[in-house]
Parts: sequence; C-alpha cells; structure tokens
Amino acid sequence: MRQALRHHLFWPVAALVVLVVANTIAKPSFLQVSVIDGHLFGAPIDILRAAAPLLLIALGMTLVIATRGIDLSVGAVVAVSGAVALEYISASPDPGSPVTVLVAVAIALGLSLLLGLWNGFLVTVLGIQPIIATLILMTAGRGVAMLITGGFITTVTSEPYKGLNSGFFLGLPSAVWIAVGLFVIVAVTVRRTALGMLLEATGINPAASRLAGVRSRTLTWTVYAAAGLFAGLAGILVSADTMAADANNAGIFIELDAILAVVIGGTALSGGKFNLSGTFAGVLVIATLERTVTVLGISPHVTPLFMALVVVTVTLLQSPRVRERFAVAALRRRPVSDVARGGAAQVSDDGAGAPASPGTEAPGPDIEQAPVPDAEPSAAPDDEKEVTR
Repeated sequence: MRQALRHHLFWPVAALVVLVVANTIAKPSFLQVSVIDGHLFGAPIDILRAAAPLLLIALGMTLVIATRGIDLSVGAVVAVSGAVALEYISASPDPGSPVTVLVAVAIALGLSLLLGLWNGFLVTVLGIQPIIATLILMTAGRGVAMLITGGFITTVTSEPYKGLNSGFFLGLPSAVWIAVGLFVIVAVTVRRTALGMLLEATGINPAASRLAGVRSRTLTWTVYAAAGLFAGLAGILVSADTMAADANNAGIFIELDAILAVVIGGTALSGGKFNLSGTFAGVLVIATLERTVTVLGISPHVTPLFMALVVVTVTLLQSPRVRERFAVAALRRRPVSDVARGGAAQVSDDGAGAPASPGTEAPGPDIEQAPVPDAEPSAAPDDEKEVTR
C-alpha cells in the first residue's frame, strides 16, 4: 500500500476516480455510452474529445519543462494556427476540397513550427529566460492573429476540415485518434531511445550535460519547436470544432491548463525527470473537472475557485514534505510495538518474562563459535619503538 501511495500516478488517478464518482452520483447516466450509426456518444466520449487539444499542448509542455523551461505562448500559437488555416480556406475558390484543407493545415503547422523555433532561438542563442522569451510571443501572438483575421471572427463551411475534430474513425472522434496517436509516438520515442535520458540530463544540469557531450542547446531548441508544432495542431482541432477563428478567445488560458496537467502528473517545474503517463492522467483530470462543473451546476462565477481547490488538493497530496508530515503524524498515533519494547528488557528462557538483572546476560542456547584468528600486530611508529627500548 505504501508503494502505491508513493507512485506518481496514484493521486492523479485517485482524483480522476473521485470526479467520476461525483459526476455519476449527480447524474447516474454520466458513464452511459451509446452507439449511433457505429459511432460512440456520451459524456466520456465528449471528455476525450475536449481533452485532445489540451493533451497535445501538455505533451509539448512536458518536454519543455523537462529541459528546465516553460512555454507561455502556446495559447497564442493556437489562435494563430486556427486563423491562418481558416483564412486560407475562406479565400480559396473551393473550401470543401480535401486538397485545400491539406494545404491550409500544412501552412498552419509550418507557421507554428517557425514560432516554436523563434522561442527556441530566444532561449538558446540569445540566452533570454524562458518565461520572458515566451511571454513576448504570448503577447504578440494574439495581435498577429488579429492581423490575419482583420479583427473579425472568420467562419467557413468545410466538411473535410470539420471532420478533423468532429469526424469519427472506428467509433471514436478523429481528434482523439490524432492526439493519442501523437502522444504514443512521442512516448515511445523518448522512452525507448536515449532521447528521454538526454532531456533529463539537460534539465538536471545543462552545463554538466554539455561537458559530457550532450548537445543541450540543440535539444532545448528542438523541444520548443515541437511545442510550437503541437500547439499549432491543437489550434487546428480547436478551430475545426467551432469552424471559426476567434483571435481573442481561441486557446485562451490553455497554457495554464497544460502547466497544471503537467504538475498534477508529477513532473517538477524545476526540470529533469518527467512523466508522460502522469501528464496524460493530469489532462484527463482537468478535462473531467471542467465537465464536473457543468454536471454539478456550479455557478460560472465560482468555477475558477472550485477548479483551484481541486488542483491545490491534488498537488498538496503529491508534495513530498506534506506526505512526510502525514507519515510522522501517523507514527505518533501508532502504539509502541512489542518489538520496540523488547529492547528495554530481556526475556528469560523459561518464558516467565522477568527482566534480567543488570550486568548479566540472558541465557541462550549453547552455540559453538568459530575461533577468531589473531590479528597481525601492526607496526608501531618509530617514536614508540624508541620508548620501548
């Protein structure tokens, strides 16, 4: 049981179970999943589809945090990516063409990759602190998205583009397959190759890793580019869900949700070791928590406070110092064991339980001990030899 409590997935999974139970009590049909035309529908499916963009962003955020960095610009990249894709489709003569959609997605992902490379350039080449470097794009990115859309909300009608989020494949929404598929690819890459170990070495001590031959600058630049690319893909899923490019509200505060998911999953913001499985569990906790607010009928004015209380509770339970204090308090409440009391008094062979008198040894079975070989006399110092003479 103690090993289970110490596992990094215990508290995120426990929080997820509590949220599911609370939703089921408030709405008994919460876990009900129906099949219509070969497609799955229900609250769990809606949670998975809503969690897909957050999973993509949290995946890139985990890699960035592993290198002792942070990326606050992913929300702005989401807005820019969706704006570019929908503006291209809107201006094309055939918005419903699959070729048009593929070109729009490629342009949006290419621009997102460039934005991620820009963040990596500021951090690795110019040496700007990650929080400041990404804050620049966080502020300017919304303005870039507003310039692309002309200050208006761009809406289009394109079934192939909408299918990227609302389409179905093998019963599940396309967004779920895209996010989970990319997550599995990244997880296998970083855990089945030396890349994960190099990322951890860079995050633990960048200077020492460079001296050991690790190209920490290249790795750091790469993870920021990957974070931008994943955020661009998330922007496509978000815009495909609403079929509108809203520069002001698309991806708003999603970077904070991603950081919370990473922290809930057990990855420390100080860099080094990271847990992708914990990030996945943290994303499910955040997505289920947002659904819980709706099911329980909590007022929108109290929603941030409710979410903050849940997140703070989970993070406190994961804190090593808090768990250590809980362990100390539990030990103080435990009665003194017989083993601990046995050190104060020795019990005789006849089972009477009388303590042995001081200076005497308790009788025990006759055990023939092996003779200890005589140790060789060590050579005495010169001054001691002179005194002996």
